Amino acid sequence: MDTTMPKNSQFNKYYRKHQKYLKLNGLRPKTIEAYSRAIRRIGNYFDCRIVNLTSDQLLDYFNELLECHSWSTVKLDLYGLKFFYARVLNKTWEDIPLIKPPRTSRIPDILSIEQLNRLFAETNKLSYKVFFFTTYSMGLRLGEGIRLTVGDIDSVNMRVHIRDAKGNKDRLVPLPENTLRVLRNFWQVHKHPHFLFPSRKRGLNNAH
Repeated sequence: MDTTMPKNSQFNKYYRKHQKYLKLNGLRPKTIEAYSRAIRRIGNYFDCRIVNLTSDQLLDYFNELLECHSWSTVKLDLYGLKFFYARVLNKTWEDIPLIKPPRTSRIPDILSIEQLNRLFAETNKLSYKVFFFTTYSMGLRLGEGIRLTVGDIDSVNMRVHIRDAKGNKDRLVPLPENTLRVLRNFWQVHKHPHFLFPSRKRGLNNAH
């Protein structure tokens, strides 16, 4: 389905208003783009006539969307359209049939001790070894580990402050003693005043 910007003055007016509300609600750039893309897609599908869509039209649209896209795309388009109706058109969502994507429950892959030992053994760079050990021992996402700073480490209460985690929320995670010891030894190598994992761009080659 086409996601280019439709050439229609009335549609463009609604679209710009939609983007303003998205930004004012403090949504992430990726979410703003996803919700905006949803409106462009449905706008092209209905030839920009999206103000008075019927329940049958919406059911047909999402059914066709599901034939060529994943449920994750359908969900994003659904949420984007819901936001558009509520904020831009001031219409209640109850008037639109709610499509319920199936709930999935995925169990994350857990590496065995043997696999972890192999990973560390095949990693030559000190910074990578410390990074992998830190993220895995505390259950962090890659982005969360990269953004860690010296000030995030609370060695008194043995916890780490994870900032801007999933959903723009902060959280606290326990700090294992072994991880603290590894981080302290690694910091002695680069001694960066702010970042725990400084990059080469800052001229800290000792950490790599």
